[in-house]
Amino acid sequence: MKPKGVTRVFVQTLAVLLAIAYLIPVYMTIVTSLKSPEEINLMTAWRLPSKLNWAGYSVAFRQFAPYLKNSFILAVCATLLSAVMGSLNGYVLCKYKLPGGRAIMPLIVFGMFIPYQSILVPLFQFMQKTKLYGGLPGLILVHVVYGLPITTLLFRSFYQEIPDELFGAAGIDGADFFGIFKYVIIPLSGPPFLVVCIWQFTQIWNEFLFAVTLTRPDAQPITVALANLAGGQAVSWNLPMAGSILAALPTVLIYILLGRYFVRGLLAGALKG
Repeated sequence: MKPKGVTRVFVQTLAVLLAIAYLIPVYMTIVTSLKSPEEINLMTAWRLPSKLNWAGYSVAFRQFAPYLKNSFILAVCATLLSAVMGSLNGYVLCKYKLPGGRAIMPLIVFGMFIPYQSILVPLFQFMQKTKLYGGLPGLILVHVVYGLPITTLLFRSFYQEIPDELFGAAGIDGADFFGIFKYVIIPLSGPPFLVVCIWQFTQIWNEFLFAVTLTRPDAQPITVALANLAGGQAVSWNLPMAGSILAALPTVLIYILLGRYFVRGLLAGALKG
Protein backbone atom coordinates (compact mmCIF):
# COMPACT_ATOMS: atom_id res chain seq x y z
CA MET A 1 0.00 0.00 0.00
CA LYS A 2 1.26 3.46 -0.89
CA PRO A 3 2.17 5.91 1.91
CA LYS A 4 -0.78 8.11 1.00
CA GLY A 5 -3.10 5.12 1.26
CA VAL A 6 -1.72 4.19 4.69
CA THR A 7 -2.14 7.75 5.90
CA ARG A 8 -5.71 7.85 4.65
CA VAL A 9 -6.59 4.57 6.39
CA PHE A 10 -4.99 5.81 9.62
CA VAL A 11 -6.86 9.10 9.50
CA GLN A 12 -10.19 7.41 8.76
CA THR A 13 -9.67 4.84 11.53
CA LEU A 14 -8.78 7.59 13.99
CA ALA A 15 -11.86 9.56 12.94
CA VAL A 16 -14.10 6.54 13.52
CA LEU A 17 -12.58 5.89 16.96
CA LEU A 18 -13.00 9.53 17.95
CA ALA A 19 -16.61 9.50 16.72
CA ILE A 20 -17.33 6.39 18.81
CA ALA A 21 -15.75 7.99 21.89
CA TYR A 22 -17.77 11.16 21.30
CA LEU A 23 -21.03 9.23 20.90
CA ILE A 24 -20.63 7.10 24.05
CA PRO A 25 -22.31 9.74 26.31
CA VAL A 26 -25.13 10.06 23.77
CA TYR A 27 -25.63 6.30 23.81
CA MET A 28 -25.63 6.21 27.62
CA THR A 29 -28.14 9.07 27.78
CA ILE A 30 -30.57 7.48 25.32
CA VAL A 31 -30.30 4.01 26.86
CA THR A 32 -30.77 5.29 30.42
CA SER A 33 -33.75 7.43 29.43
CA LEU A 34 -35.56 4.33 28.10
CA LYS A 35 -35.03 2.21 31.22
CA SER A 36 -37.27 1.90 34.23
CA PRO A 37 -35.81 3.24 37.52
CA GLU A 38 -35.44 -0.33 38.86
CA GLU A 39 -33.30 -1.31 35.86
CA ILE A 40 -30.79 1.52 36.25
CA ASN A 41 -27.60 0.62 38.09
CA LEU A 42 -23.87 0.94 37.57
CA MET A 43 -23.30 -2.71 36.68
CA THR A 44 -25.83 -2.76 33.82
CA ALA A 45 -25.43 0.81 32.61
CA TRP A 46 -24.18 -0.30 29.19
CA ARG A 47 -26.95 -2.79 28.54
CA LEU A 48 -29.94 -2.04 26.39
CA PRO A 49 -33.25 -1.84 28.28
CA SER A 50 -35.12 -5.13 28.54
CA LYS A 51 -38.31 -3.22 27.74
CA LEU A 52 -38.65 0.29 26.35
CA ASN A 53 -39.99 2.60 29.02
CA TRP A 54 -41.31 5.88 27.57
CA ALA A 55 -42.80 7.03 30.86
CA GLY A 56 -39.69 9.10 31.61
CA TYR A 57 -40.32 11.26 28.55
CA SER A 58 -43.95 11.97 29.38
CA VAL A 59 -43.08 12.81 33.00
CA ALA A 60 -40.09 14.93 31.91
CA PHE A 61 -42.20 16.85 29.41
CA ARG A 62 -44.89 17.63 32.00
CA GLN A 63 -42.33 18.58 34.62
CA PHE A 64 -40.08 20.65 32.35
CA ALA A 65 -42.73 22.25 30.11
CA PRO A 66 -42.66 25.65 31.95
CA TYR A 67 -38.86 25.74 31.78
CA LEU A 68 -38.83 24.79 28.09
CA LYS A 69 -41.26 27.67 27.52
CA ASN A 70 -38.90 30.02 29.38
CA SER A 71 -35.98 28.83 27.27
CA PHE A 72 -37.88 29.37 24.01
CA ILE A 73 -38.94 32.89 25.02
CA LEU A 74 -35.43 33.73 26.16
CA ALA A 75 -33.60 32.29 23.16
CA VAL A 76 -35.97 33.59 20.47
CA CYS A 77 -36.28 37.13 21.85
CA ALA A 78 -32.58 37.56 22.66
CA THR A 79 -31.53 36.07 19.31
CA LEU A 80 -33.77 38.32 17.23
CA LEU A 81 -32.88 41.48 19.17
CA SER A 82 -29.13 40.84 19.08
CA ALA A 83 -29.31 39.98 15.37
CA VAL A 84 -31.17 43.18 14.44
CA MET A 85 -28.96 45.39 16.62
CA GLY A 86 -25.81 43.64 15.37
CA SER A 87 -26.95 44.23 11.80
CA LEU A 88 -27.43 47.95 12.48
CA ASN A 89 -24.05 48.16 14.19
CA GLY A 90 -22.31 46.35 11.36
CA TYR A 91 -24.00 48.59 8.79
CA VAL A 92 -22.96 51.80 10.56
CA LEU A 93 -19.40 50.71 11.37
CA CYS A 94 -18.81 49.42 7.84
CA LYS A 95 -20.31 52.15 5.69
CA TYR A 96 -20.10 55.33 7.78
CA LYS A 97 -17.08 57.22 9.03
CA LEU A 98 -17.45 57.90 12.74
CA PRO A 99 -15.20 59.90 15.06
CA GLY A 100 -12.81 57.36 16.55
CA GLY A 101 -14.26 54.69 14.30
CA ARG A 102 -11.01 52.74 14.17
CA ALA A 103 -11.12 52.23 17.93
CA ILE A 104 -14.81 51.41 18.22
CA MET A 105 -14.72 48.05 16.49
CA PRO A 106 -11.72 46.67 18.44
CA LEU A 107 -13.42 47.74 21.67
CA ILE A 108 -16.63 45.96 20.64
CA VAL A 109 -14.74 42.81 19.67
CA PHE A 110 -12.93 42.94 23.01
CA GLY A 111 -16.30 42.24 24.62
CA MET A 112 -16.19 38.74 23.13
CA PHE A 113 -13.24 37.84 25.34
CA ILE A 114 -14.63 39.04 28.68
CA PRO A 115 -15.41 35.95 30.80
CA TYR A 116 -18.87 35.72 32.30
CA GLN A 117 -17.42 35.16 35.77
CA SER A 118 -15.46 38.42 35.79
CA ILE A 119 -18.55 40.61 35.49
CA LEU A 120 -21.04 38.46 37.39
CA VAL A 121 -20.97 40.38 40.70
CA PRO A 122 -21.33 43.92 39.24
CA LEU A 123 -23.91 42.58 36.78
CA PHE A 124 -25.90 41.08 39.66
CA GLN A 125 -25.79 44.41 41.52
CA PHE A 126 -26.80 46.32 38.39
CA MET A 127 -29.75 44.01 37.76
CA GLN A 128 -30.97 44.48 41.34
CA LYS A 129 -30.70 48.28 41.20
CA THR A 130 -32.55 48.47 37.87
CA LYS A 131 -35.30 46.08 39.11
CA LEU A 132 -34.51 43.65 36.30
CA TYR A 133 -33.26 40.85 38.52
CA GLY A 134 -35.21 37.62 38.61
CA GLY A 135 -37.25 37.76 35.41
CA LEU A 136 -36.84 36.89 31.76
CA PRO A 137 -36.63 40.53 30.52
CA GLY A 138 -33.44 41.09 32.47
CA LEU A 139 -31.90 37.83 31.27
CA ILE A 140 -32.86 38.66 27.68
CA LEU A 141 -31.16 42.05 28.02
CA VAL A 142 -27.97 40.41 29.33
CA HIS A 143 -27.79 37.99 26.41
CA VAL A 144 -28.52 40.73 23.88
CA VAL A 145 -25.70 42.88 25.22
CA TYR A 146 -23.29 39.97 25.51
CA GLY A 147 -24.18 38.83 21.98
CA LEU A 148 -23.62 42.21 20.31
CA PRO A 149 -19.82 41.82 19.83
CA ILE A 150 -20.07 38.61 17.80
CA THR A 151 -23.17 39.69 15.86
CA THR A 152 -21.63 43.08 15.04
CA LEU A 153 -18.42 41.43 13.86
CA LEU A 154 -20.24 38.93 11.65
CA PHE A 155 -22.49 41.51 10.02
CA ARG A 156 -19.71 44.03 9.54
CA SER A 157 -17.52 41.43 7.85
CA PHE A 158 -20.34 40.53 5.49
CA TYR A 159 -21.31 44.12 4.68
CA GLN A 160 -17.76 44.94 3.69
CA GLU A 161 -18.33 42.79 0.61
CA ILE A 162 -21.27 44.98 -0.55
CA PRO A 163 -20.12 47.61 -3.10
CA ASP A 164 -20.33 51.22 -1.91
CA GLU A 165 -21.85 52.15 -5.28
CA LEU A 166 -25.02 50.30 -4.27
CA PHE A 167 -25.46 52.57 -1.26
CA GLY A 168 -24.69 55.63 -3.37
CA ALA A 169 -27.35 54.65 -5.90
CA ALA A 170 -29.91 54.17 -3.14
CA GLY A 171 -29.02 57.61 -1.74
CA ILE A 172 -29.50 59.20 -5.16
CA ASP A 173 -32.95 57.60 -5.34
CA GLY A 174 -33.83 59.39 -2.11
CA ALA A 175 -33.35 56.65 0.47
CA ASP A 176 -32.29 57.85 3.90
CA PHE A 177 -30.37 55.86 6.56
CA PHE A 178 -33.23 53.55 7.46
CA GLY A 179 -34.41 53.40 3.84
CA ILE A 180 -31.04 52.03 2.75
CA PHE A 181 -31.10 49.60 5.66
CA LYS A 182 -34.62 48.41 4.81
CA TYR A 183 -34.42 48.20 1.03
CA VAL A 184 -30.73 47.41 0.45
CA ILE A 185 -29.19 45.88 3.56
CA ILE A 186 -32.01 43.63 4.76
CA PRO A 187 -32.67 41.90 1.39
CA LEU A 188 -28.95 41.07 1.12
CA SER A 189 -28.59 39.91 4.74
CA GLY A 190 -30.11 36.44 4.51
CA PRO A 191 -26.85 34.46 4.91
CA PRO A 192 -25.44 36.45 7.86
CA PHE A 193 -28.82 36.58 9.60
CA LEU A 194 -29.07 32.80 9.36
CA VAL A 195 -25.54 32.33 10.71
CA VAL A 196 -26.08 34.77 13.56
CA CYS A 197 -29.47 33.34 14.53
CA ILE A 198 -28.23 29.75 14.60
CA TRP A 199 -25.14 30.75 16.57
CA GLN A 200 -26.95 32.94 19.06
CA PHE A 201 -29.89 30.60 19.59
CA THR A 202 -27.55 27.70 20.36
CA GLN A 203 -25.37 29.72 22.73
CA ILE A 204 -28.31 31.23 24.60
CA TRP A 205 -30.25 27.97 24.82
CA ASN A 206 -27.28 26.13 26.35
CA GLU A 207 -26.10 28.93 28.68
CA PHE A 208 -26.20 28.15 32.40
CA LEU A 209 -24.25 30.66 34.51
CA PHE A 210 -26.36 33.77 33.87
CA ALA A 211 -29.54 31.69 34.02
CA VAL A 212 -28.81 30.24 37.45
CA THR A 213 -27.62 33.50 39.04
CA LEU A 214 -29.91 36.13 37.52
CA THR A 215 -33.34 34.47 37.58
CA ARG A 216 -35.82 33.34 40.16
CA PRO A 217 -37.15 29.75 40.05
CA ASP A 218 -40.28 30.60 38.05
CA ALA A 219 -38.23 32.24 35.26
CA GLN A 220 -35.40 29.72 35.02
CA PRO A 221 -34.70 28.03 31.67
CA ILE A 222 -34.41 24.31 31.08
CA THR A 223 -30.65 24.10 31.76
CA VAL A 224 -31.12 25.20 35.36
CA ALA A 225 -34.13 22.94 35.88
CA LEU A 226 -32.14 19.92 34.73
CA ALA A 227 -29.23 20.80 37.01
CA ASN A 228 -31.56 21.20 40.00
CA LEU A 229 -33.19 17.85 39.32
CA ALA A 230 -29.89 16.01 38.94
CA GLY A 231 -28.57 17.58 42.14
CA GLY A 232 -30.91 15.69 44.41
CA GLN A 233 -29.87 12.77 46.59
CA ALA A 234 -32.38 10.26 45.24
CA VAL A 235 -32.71 10.66 41.50
CA SER A 236 -34.57 8.47 39.02
CA TRP A 237 -31.93 8.89 36.34
CA ASN A 238 -34.24 8.07 33.47
CA LEU A 239 -36.06 11.34 34.18
CA PRO A 240 -33.10 13.79 33.88
CA MET A 241 -31.78 11.81 30.91
CA ALA A 242 -35.12 12.11 29.14
CA GLY A 243 -35.24 15.78 30.08
CA SER A 244 -31.75 16.38 28.69
CA ILE A 245 -32.78 14.80 25.37
CA LEU A 246 -35.87 17.01 25.21
CA ALA A 247 -33.70 20.03 26.01
CA ALA A 248 -31.18 19.11 23.31
CA LEU A 249 -33.75 18.47 20.57
CA PRO A 250 -34.31 22.11 19.48
CA THR A 251 -30.64 22.84 18.83
CA VAL A 252 -30.05 19.41 17.26
CA LEU A 253 -32.99 19.89 14.89
CA ILE A 254 -31.77 23.36 13.97
CA TYR A 255 -28.38 22.02 12.91
CA ILE A 256 -29.91 19.03 11.12
CA LEU A 257 -32.36 21.17 9.15
CA LEU A 258 -30.29 24.32 8.69
CA GLY A 259 -26.70 23.11 9.03
CA ARG A 260 -25.94 23.30 5.32
CA TYR A 261 -27.29 26.84 5.16
CA PHE A 262 -25.15 27.73 8.18
CA VAL A 263 -22.04 26.65 6.27
CA ARG A 264 -23.18 28.49 3.16
CA GLY A 265 -23.69 31.62 5.22
CA LEU A 266 -20.18 31.40 6.57
CA LEU A 267 -18.77 30.93 3.07
CA ALA A 268 -20.87 33.83 1.78
CA GLY A 269 -18.73 36.26 3.71
CA ALA A 270 -19.93 36.21 7.29
CA LEU A 271 -16.46 35.45 8.61
CA LYS A 272 -14.40 37.28 6.01
CA GLY A 273 -12.32 40.32 6.84
